[in-house]
Amino acid sequence: MERFNIAIDGTSGVGKSTIADLLAKKYNMTHLDTGAMYRCVGLYLHNCHVDLENESEIASHLDEIHISFNGKQVFLNGEDVSEAIRTNDVSMYASKVSTYGPVRTKMVALQQETVKDGGYIVDGRDICTVVLPDAKVKIFMSATCKARAQRRYLEYVNKGIECDYQKIYDDIAARDYQDSHRAISPLVKADDAIEVDTSDLSIEEVVKVITDIIEK
Repeated sequence: MERFNIAIDGTSGVGKSTIADLLAKKYNMTHLDTGAMYRCVGLYLHNCHVDLENESEIASHLDEIHISFNGKQVFLNGEDVSEAIRTNDVSMYASKVSTYGPVRTKMVALQQETVKDGGYIVDGRDICTVVLPDAKVKIFMSATCKARAQRRYLEYVNKGIECDYQKIYDDIAARDYQDSHRAISPLVKADDAIEVDTSDLSIEEVVKVITDIIEK
């Protein structure tokens, strides 16, 4: 069987990782969550009290960051940060540090080296346009801010995490603006990517829509 890569791009909080994980199991492929990688960078730099406005200071710390995966578990320098990187605050840290050239250069090189032999479903920002421009299948997932905020709110409530719907909504809107207006690799749909609006779809329905696209 031909080993090829599937690229999934789209807005923040749209469920790219969840869908990529389910598709990877369905097709016996490996899921590479690139967003988690940027979240690790943001978390590490924040915890080290690095000025996230200072690109040269950020660049000087990049060689200290080592990211690895074990199934769904994400490890930062040997520590399991799977839950820690999923907060709204870390999402904003990730969005900020990913605007810097040195960070993107390091992460993109690592991602491309990892998936060079095929067999991966890769999700995250700029996957279809920069990381895997030659991917056999390209999907761009989208959803309204309202739909994404409601999902995130319910996720936090179900986990017993104290949260405020309006703050979640505002953070998602701010993240969208930051991602789409940055100078390096802004959020944009690749010309040959197929857009899937998930606003009114269940997880199962999204998997079905994308499965149909892959099998065509």
